[in-house]
Amino acid sequence: MIILASASPRRKELLDLICENFKIIPADIDESLDSNVGLYDIPEYLARKKAAAVYRLHPDDVVIGCDTGVFIDNQMIGKPKSDKAAAHILKMLSGRTHRVITGCAIYGKGEPISFSKVTEVEFYKLSDEEILEYVATGEPMDKAGAYGIQGKGGVLIKQIRGDYFNVVGLPVAELKRRLFDR
Repeated sequence: MIILASASPRRKELLDLICENFKIIPADIDESLDSNVGLYDIPEYLARKKAAAVYRLHPDDVVIGCDTGVFIDNQMIGKPKSDKAAAHILKMLSGRTHRVITGCAIYGKGEPISFSKVTEVEFYKLSDEEILEYVATGEPMDKAGAYGIQGKGGVLIKQIRGDYFNVVGLPVAELKRRLFDR
């Protein structure tokens, strides 16, 4: 059985594209980092921690762990904790290009493997009014970088370079190959 170690409804929808039968068992981990983890390695590191935690409880299954980060100005942008924080993040991304990195880890059927996928996302220059209207939808609140490309946040984006699904939270094409071509 394949297990997705994530509670994300978006990841569940995306995993449905590559396999029909899987279980959802969210990983309950401490997301603190070792001091030697590089900034752009954080998503893959956390994906490994999540997959390993669930795999320890289900060693006969294949476990997929994932984590997505948004990066700009040499910092990782998390999920906003308030409308004000969401507006601040969107203002920071406005008119600029940032990186979305999703780390994936697969435990089971041999040695664990992990990888990261990078997509560059360029935002249109946003007015204060556009930012406030988008924040008022509530959509930014549970998303790293304060936007959802697959929702209303898609209208903020001028272009992407890379995998669209990676920005949603799961690089399905590469994951399929890594999962089934082992």
